[in-house]
Amino acid sequence: MNREGPLAIPAFRRLVAAWTFSNFGDSALYLTLAIWVKDLTGSDASAGIVFLFLGLPAFLAPVAGHVADRFSRRRLVIVANLAAAGGIATLALVDGPGDLWIIYTVTFGYGLLTYLTSACASGLIRDLVPDQGLASANGTLSTIDQGLRLLSPLAGAGLYTVFGGTALAALTAGTLIIAAAIVATIDIVESEPTATSERAAFLVEFTAGFRHLRSTRGLAQLTVLLAVATAITGLSNTAIFALVDHGLGRAAGFFAVLASVQGLGSVFGGMTASRLVSRFGERTGMGVGLLVLGAGITSMLTLSTIVVIAGSFVAGVGIPWAYVSYATLRQRATPAPLQGRVSAAANLSFNAPQTLGTALGAALITVIDYRTVAAIMIIVVIACGVLALTSPDTADAGRPVGANEHIHRAVFLEP
Repeated sequence: MNREGPLAIPAFRRLVAAWTFSNFGDSALYLTLAIWVKDLTGSDASAGIVFLFLGLPAFLAPVAGHVADRFSRRRLVIVANLAAAGGIATLALVDGPGDLWIIYTVTFGYGLLTYLTSACASGLIRDLVPDQGLASANGTLSTIDQGLRLLSPLAGAGLYTVFGGTALAALTAGTLIIAAAIVATIDIVESEPTATSERAAFLVEFTAGFRHLRSTRGLAQLTVLLAVATAITGLSNTAIFALVDHGLGRAAGFFAVLASVQGLGSVFGGMTASRLVSRFGERTGMGVGLLVLGAGITSMLTLSTIVVIAGSFVAGVGIPWAYVSYATLRQRATPAPLQGRVSAAANLSFNAPQTLGTALGAALITVIDYRTVAAIMIIVVIACGVLALTSPDTADAGRPVGANEHIHRAVFLEP
């Protein structure tokens, strides 16, 4: 590969441009939707439920992954972005607390389409970038994704405050349409789906992503640990509003400030993630990332605005370190025809538990102090980081667990 890295590949640069537009709108939308609901209802729990509806589509992620492995991923991304833009435009109909169902419905539909585009993106990246460039490619996209939190939450919140929800909907829909147009110009030779004559029973193919995660050496344990850590951080989606309101005594809009600071930390984390993975490996990168994330969450135990802001930055650094490390291992250890289903299975493994954590957080925040919730998160995330650092080496990831490799190849329809 060119020494300049994946950005030397024209098609990948276009994918990066599309990713930038869609993620700008994405961050501006879902973070501000929670503020919108908080303003409409005055309820921390109702605001946290926005994240619940954003996460519920995780249970349909396997369907999205199956579709992503059966059709042109580039075309699916175009259609999904246009469909999401149309759905988001209906937010202009929201006029009061009685229209809360519209926000929740749009959030659910948008979340489902996001799982489809995520599954497609995994395969497109794998087709565009050679193995040695995967960490750099994932780091670049993570930097953009998290780094946009510097601007998009403030832009979304500012637009909403000055012009209302209709302007917010128009902004997000516009960015998705632009992203679809850019993807339409990408010149890529996509990996061929498994031939119809070689396909197994539907249930076997449908569950192939989960079985690959479970049986691939070095990947199974890290998947479980990251899933547990992600699940417990779901509690923060509600606890953060209680921290801002009751702990720091600030308006709900301050949540956007914390998200932007976290984005600044994630810019640094995304820029350095590929170097961390290249030098120490995916397992160490993920373990260190979780430890740093846990350290950042400890700021929720204080009543200092400065300390909470600093903690948001530290947590932001840890997030891309953990997820870029894991995504690089997953892509490297997965054959092209399975990329969509394995990506979807991983998303379900992380986001379904996180959704349950969000629901649990919305219930717990009404009966226990948010600092107790934060303490639980700290203990679990740090424990997962320690276990990741002491898990088996992932250098040989991609080989099935056990001796029956020929059985593995038959079941997963590998070429």
